[in-house]
Amino acid sequence: MTTLHKNSPARAIADLDSGTILATVEIAAPPPRVFRALTTPDEIVRWWGSDTTYRTNEWKQDLRVGGRWRATGLGADGVPFAVEGEFLEITAPHTLVHSWKPEWDDGHASRVTYRLEAIEGGTRVTVRHEGFGDRRESCASHARGWESVLGWLADFSAPAAEGGEDTYFVCRLLAPRPSFAFDMNDAERAVMQEHAGYWMSLLTAGTALIFGPVADPKGPWGVGVVKAKDEASVRTLEAGDPAIRSKRGFSYEILPMLQAVVRE
Repeated sequence: MTTLHKNSPARAIADLDSGTILATVEIAAPPPRVFRALTTPDEIVRWWGSDTTYRTNEWKQDLRVGGRWRATGLGADGVPFAVEGEFLEITAPHTLVHSWKPEWDDGHASRVTYRLEAIEGGTRVTVRHEGFGDRRESCASHARGWESVLGWLADFSAPAAEGGEDTYFVCRLLAPRPSFAFDMNDAERAVMQEHAGYWMSLLTAGTALIFGPVADPKGPWGVGVVKAKDEASVRTLEAGDPAIRSKRGFSYEILPMLQAVVRE
């Protein structure tokens, strides 16, 4: 496991010949927290921009593969801008891929891939922006931009992860039917394997403390205990669970703990 270097700056390298950018930053927050900052419109408009460059003031999206997104804002000079695209891959909390089509770049479309890797103390975010072709100046300009964007993302995400006001939540996963654990089909079993992998990533990141199935005589169900800033944060984790995304009848009950005694 790679150790996180605190306050490490964002870095970007542009290969102008291939029209590809690689940018990276290490953030003192777990992958689910960073993924939420990248995929929640209310959060995006809080961190994407600065008074000296530009400000994103609206972000609309349909967060699903094939769904569209669009951002608008104002430059420091007061000139409006817009950029839009389509979601191509979503695997929370580790991968997000979408097309990128800014109106200021003659409508040229490219592709952005975010990879979030859990490391000791937080998350390494790697961005690959490709498809600039022979547009060398655009590629170089976007590389400089990504260093700013990832720096803003790090500044926004880390304090929320390190704050002292986290709450513990019990998450109960309800199956589509009481007999599910005994008669699931192959497709449902595959969903459960993805679900277990997802919760294992939360455990590795320190967001989840424990998870697993409960042998209830009325029918087994899943339980997990997570530490989060608020219920909205847990709902974001819920939305990223492959069991929920499968749309096969799974549902969550999310209950805050009044008090939690945790062994250090």
